[in-house]
Amino acid sequence: MKTDELIKTLGADAKATAMPLGKMWLMVLTFAAIAAAVVFFMTIGMRPDFMQAMQTIRFLFKFVFTGTLAITAFVVLRMLAMPGAPAGKYGRWLFVAPLLMAVAVVLELFAMPSGDWGKRLMGNNMMICLAFIPLIGLVPLAALLVALKQAAPTRPVLSGAVAGLLAGGLAATFYAAHCTDDSPLFVATWYSLAIAALGGVGALMGRFFLRW
Repeated sequence: MKTDELIKTLGADAKATAMPLGKMWLMVLTFAAIAAAVVFFMTIGMRPDFMQAMQTIRFLFKFVFTGTLAITAFVVLRMLAMPGAPAGKYGRWLFVAPLLMAVAVVLELFAMPSGDWGKRLMGNNMMICLAFIPLIGLVPLAALLVALKQAAPTRPVLSGAVAGLLAGGLAATFYAAHCTDDSPLFVATWYSLAIAALGGVGALMGRFFLRW
């Protein structure tokens, strides 16, 4: 059987089981969120001034960024899980979160004196950010990879990478409730690096675990 025919066959099988797969994704996302919450609250927990911070735009924007990344990554991941699905046209949605962050960074640079840029960039929680976003996201990433294994992704490395971005977005959403560094400069740099690390782990795992 030719590769194109095999992909079409797998795609037909996947469509035939659309409801079970839909339920599976719901269960996986629920498990991933619970697992991330357990790790988060058992380790660092929310910042003491959480309620006061909720009144500031910078703090709330962190959740806009991480939530947008998680949602768009999930949309793309669902497409990648379907053999032959046109994931490419959905892939552009992954640029929405970075574009939002880019706008926020530009506004921050205009609003803050240039002498404060370096301080805002480095913040006070750089190492905690780089450590805990991947830590919180590891179990969600594993769950997403298991879910992908039940589907039939034809691009395992890319699928694993997007799974890592989804896990990273979810983990960063929890971590944002702890982090006292709310500057877009900090978030754009260190949150992105931590999320990218999970994306890299996902791509590596996808290469070996999702190959068929």
